[in-house]
Amino acid sequence: MIKAIITDIEGTTSSLSFVKDVLFPYARTHLSEFVTEHQYEDNLQAILSAVRQEVGKELNLEQAIEQLIRWIDQDKKITPLKTLQGLMWQSGYEQGDFKGHMYPDAYQALREWHQAGIDLFVYSSGSVFAQKLLFGHSEFGDLNYLFKDYFDTRIGAKIESTSYQHILESLKHHGSEVLFLSDLEPELKAARQAGMHALCLVRDQASPGPEAYPWVRDFSAIQLDAFN
Repeated sequence: MIKAIITDIEGTTSSLSFVKDVLFPYARTHLSEFVTEHQYEDNLQAILSAVRQEVGKELNLEQAIEQLIRWIDQDKKITPLKTLQGLMWQSGYEQGDFKGHMYPDAYQALREWHQAGIDLFVYSSGSVFAQKLLFGHSEFGDLNYLFKDYFDTRIGAKIESTSYQHILESLKHHGSEVLFLSDLEPELKAARQAGMHALCLVRDQASPGPEAYPWVRDFSAIQLDAFN
């Protein structure tokens, strides 16, 4: 019996285009101005220090900004960049520059599962801070009440089975009671290796899901009884 569901965000609850075409460009466009304006604040000082530590050399402010933009262009999953992006997105959400995209079918299903007493969690490559911002400023309002906890790559890479084992240890649920939702086969494989059930969301992809995993086009087609 499924007692807990862990969901990815990009391509699963939310569109890939929202992250790639809205959030990432927004951060890149405002990065230089944001860092310059807030450079003396403690959180920015910590980020800049982490950037210098990551590259292993001293950088002035301009060089640090250039390095951060370079990481964005290379789509690097580096902690100081993710932290900085989260701060900039917070500003964007609070100013009403955008709202967190969420598929209506995902919202409906997650709300019904929450009402049914199923524990809901999020595991995404984006920081926990960024995850809470997206769901907290969604097109359906503040949805953070739906989730018991959030996980990001600090617990491990999403394609490593040990990451899902660590999550299971924190959930106190047996793997057979947990369903993981994602649009990426390597993540599904890692979750299954850890003992979880895994379901692929294919959304608007022309091809069907991977043969090795059950798949659906949206949340409305998910039948939890199939995993009992």
